[in-house]
Formats: sequence, C-alpha cells, structure tokens
Amino acid sequence: MKTMTKLLATAALVAAPLAVATTAQADGHGDDLTYILISHAPDSDSWWNTIKNGIALAGEQVGVNVEYRNPPTGDLADMARIIEQATASNPDGIITTLADYDVLSGPVSAAVDAGVDVIIMNSGTPDQAREVGALMYVGQPEYDAGYAAGLRAAGDGIGSFLCVNHYIVQPSSTERCQGFADGLGIELGNQMIDAGQDPAEIKNRVMAYLNANPETEAVLTLGPTSADPTILALDELGLAGDIYFGTFDLGDEIVKAIKAGTIQWGIDQQPFLQAYLPVVVLANYDRYGVLPGNNINSGPGFVTADALAKVEEFAGEFR
Repeated sequence: MKTMTKLLATAALVAAPLAVATTAQADGHGDDLTYILISHAPDSDSWWNTIKNGIALAGEQVGVNVEYRNPPTGDLADMARIIEQATASNPDGIITTLADYDVLSGPVSAAVDAGVDVIIMNSGTPDQAREVGALMYVGQPEYDAGYAAGLRAAGDGIGSFLCVNHYIVQPSSTERCQGFADGLGIELGNQMIDAGQDPAEIKNRVMAYLNANPETEAVLTLGPTSADPTILALDELGLAGDIYFGTFDLGDEIVKAIKAGTIQWGIDQQPFLQAYLPVVVLANYDRYGVLPGNNINSGPGFVTADALAKVEEFAGEFR
C-alpha cells in the first residue's frame, strides 16, 4: 500500500514552496499566523492522536502556530464554549468539527462574522460548512461511508447486524449506522445500541446483545473506542473470526484484528489529511489569497488484510 508514501511525498512538495513563504514572512506575508483546531472528542478517544500529529506536522512544515482544543468529556455544549473562547482570542483561523449542527452552528457562524477564517473538518457536511460561512469542508461524508460499507457487506451475504455506537449523541455517528443499514437494504431498528464510552460497559453490552440475538450476522463498530472492547467481547463469546466484523477508523488493536482475521475491513477516513490539509490551505490563503475550489473528501477507503504493511507501520500515529 503506497498511500503514506504518496502522502509524505505530497507533504514534501507542499513544504518546498512554503519554504519560500517563510522567506517572504520577513516582508510581512503571513508571519505569526495562529490556527486553532477544535474537536468534539473526549480526552479518552485515542483516535484523535493522529489529528494532533497532523496539525503539529503541518504547523512545523509551513511555519505557523497551531493549537488543539477539545471538551475533556466530549460535551458539545462545552465545545460550543471553546469555539466562542477561541474566536475571542482572534486567531487567524479556526479548524473545527461540526458534530452537531444545532449546537455548534451558532458559535461557528459567529466566528465567521467576527472575521475568523473557518474550515470544517471530520464531521458535518459540505452543505453545512457552506451554511455557516466556512471556507470549505475536509472530511468523510459519514452516511455515504456507511452506505458503501453496507453495500460491501451485502455483497458478502450479510443480512443483519449490530451497530455499536459509542457516541450516540453525535448525529454523524448515527448516520454511519443508518447508512450501513440502507446499504444492506434493511431497517436499522434496534440493531444500533448506545454503547457508552466505558470499555468494560461496551464489552458487556455487546455480549448481552449477541447473547440475546444469536442470529446476528455482523458487527459494525465506529472507531477504536467501540472496536477494542468488541474484539474482547467476541473473543470471550468464541465468535472471533466467525462473525462478520467491520469497523470505522483504524488503531493499533484494529490493525492487529484485521491481520488476525477477526475484523474483515476498516474504513479509513484518513484523519491525518483532515488535520494536515486545513492548516496548509489556511496558510496559503492567508499568505497568497489562494483557495481550492472544492471541498476535499478524505475517505472512505477500505483497509483489508492484504494491504496492511504501511497502515501497520503508522497506525495510531499517521493512520
């Protein structure tokens, strides 16, 4: 798999012309630029380490200051306040998720009205990004990714499933489950459970559901937070490798499970790109007034056992 090789090559090409930009900073072109990335993720969600690495590398390569902020428990009202506080600090740009449009659109629109350039990343949609006045959207359309996964599973003969939703208050999480059901051509119904964030509780709830619904043909998890305990649950139930298992996102345990045959595929939305590209775009926009004409879809892509070498090398860091 050559994705990371190409990505790092692209990063090098991006960095080369921006070395000239660093020279130009002496003439007042974009010196002391500061961008703040705000996510909805709780501190416990290790998946976001790749996001942190992405903005750090981009900031270093293009010569700007970057900060990462998030609500420690994942509370969206707290996130809204963080966006307001970031706006008040008058940064050159804000990169933010739009996990719940109803809760976050107001603070994001207010940032735009205050003259702060905004890019929506990871969650939300291109249409919603346009509605709040953002420059663009960088991410994976969640319903479309779920639907593609459902079509793939349907082609593999799957007709029922359990969706382990560890962040049910975030609408985009439900879109993943709904898209999967629609791709299978079945009703979502009670096949989605509110798993919560606690690993032990997630494991117990998965085991309880599968014990009560032994005819379930597949399991879908929405990231490492739900995938890792589900792997343990399937091991304990003796179902590892026997029940069809797909997951969103990647992580160390997910990669190991794909390699072992416990997980059939992982959907890679390439979070590195979701963090890295907005920093590069904002820096070029501030310095030269140039902006891509389209939103950027960072995923979905399916990672399977036959394409693990580069993913395994960088899992949890850049993948």
